Amino acid sequence: MQSQITLKLSPAEAADAAIVRNYIARSAGKTDAAITGYHILKQSIDARGRQVWINLTVLAFIDEPFHLRENIRVSFRDVSRSPYSVIIVGAGPAGLFAALRLLEAGIKPVILERGKNVRDRRRDLAALNKAGIVNPESNYCFGEGGAGTYSDGKLYTRSSKRGNINRVLQLFHQFGAEENILYEAHPHIGTNKLPHIITAMRQQVIDAGGVFLFEKKLTDLVISQQEIKGVITADGEILKADAVVLATGHSARDVFELLHRKNILIEAKPFALGVRIEHPQSLIDSIQYHNPIRDPFLPPASYGVVEQVNDRGVFSFCMCPGGIIAPAATHPGELVVNGWSPSKRNNVHANSGMVVQITLEDAQKHFARTRPQLLSSPLLLMYFQQAVEQAAYQAGGGALVAPAQRVVDFCMGNASTDLPDCSYLPGITPANLGAVLPGFVYQSLQAALKAFGNRMRGYYTNDAVVVATESRTSSPVRIPRHNQSLEHPQIKKLYPCGEGAGYAGGIVSAAMDGERVAEQLILKLQA
Repeated sequence: MQSQITLKLSPAEAADAAIVRNYIARSAGKTDAAITGYHILKQSIDARGRQVWINLTVLAFIDEPFHLRENIRVSFRDVSRSPYSVIIVGAGPAGLFAALRLLEAGIKPVILERGKNVRDRRRDLAALNKAGIVNPESNYCFGEGGAGTYSDGKLYTRSSKRGNINRVLQLFHQFGAEENILYEAHPHIGTNKLPHIITAMRQQVIDAGGVFLFEKKLTDLVISQQEIKGVITADGEILKADAVVLATGHSARDVFELLHRKNILIEAKPFALGVRIEHPQSLIDSIQYHNPIRDPFLPPASYGVVEQVNDRGVFSFCMCPGGIIAPAATHPGELVVNGWSPSKRNNVHANSGMVVQITLEDAQKHFARTRPQLLSSPLLLMYFQQAVEQAAYQAGGGALVAPAQRVVDFCMGNASTDLPDCSYLPGITPANLGAVLPGFVYQSLQAALKAFGNRMRGYYTNDAVVVATESRTSSPVRIPRHNQSLEHPQIKKLYPCGEGAGYAGGIVSAAMDGERVAEQLILKLQA
């Protein structure tokens, strides 16, 4: 028979298959020999007490032959002669998963990506890290796989109502991700492995008859009688299709400006902005695992924190254990930081975004005297985001050197005369971040970091550093769409999608949104 069993084990026990089998046998009232095998269904860490436990839910095979896990494998159709084609603008997770879903239904996707493929993109990332040179079309945000490709590959989401999370994870596994993403509570692929998976997805699109076009930047839309007919690219080519999916990501400001110029409805959307904070990973391990030395059977520790400061949310974002702080600017003269980790999460630093909620009213107050003409613009929050990034660049002195401050100094308003070692490769320089960040952001972060230090003993320390500015948490613009059809309410057959349109917040939620949009397109085209 097969039986689902939940176990609570020490990290060492959970890492030993023979011990796990013994615990299964005890739970089932059987001998070890009766347990022919097991699959892990769910695995999580419980570090709330002094003793850290691993919670395992397994499917045990008892007194019957064991067989391998039955993973879903999706089949894709040949679309080379499909009567329908759909242009997908953007090759991030929303665009890629929309394309894969269209292939299943026999519809031809034509993917336009302004950036380069993952291999060629690496050269531009090297120039960013080593020389502070920004290629506006190829960087940590733009290129094959989108922002997530070189940003850790976290696959955790709370957006379960938006789609089938398990299906998305199964597809990642089908294209090369390790099986543990199917059962870990907080799965991640790792920046070193995700590019190979993205490449495999692209090859599947091409093998099935779809089209992939790199360095193909959208510059205009072909619209007739309030219906989209195609797009125009930077090289002047006009591409026609039966529908267009906009999956351009949260940093495609030129796309937002294009829609605004053409009087296509868009809306300002609240987002979050702040800093990236970096601690020694060993310190985070000791705080989270209640031991000065991490158990070798435990992974580098992560954390998630949130605090309300004067009715404003302050929270950690995109926490990267054993990670690196990376330059994520998309335009010269702006400074943006993000974080990533390799699959082993084995670097000596732990970093996390630490951000503050930004509202439309905040931006209106910020620009009330200096740029009053912007106050009613749907791009207002985008301009606010951009202004803070430019201030950070100026404070760093150029070449993407980032302004930074030790944590206690930041909270006490003291200048940091020197800075701790930091993973940010372009380098950091001491600066008064109170002069870089808007006042309410700075003050909210000061109060929240002190509160986090009260909850996590050792977190509030001058051995940690804050680096400005973490600003690309989500899109500052929403492109509206109908709740059911997911079409733009003004332009027929235009489908806003993913993070850039304001409907997702990470790899998995963007992938699910891409699938949802594709499913509505399939219904429309094949009706």
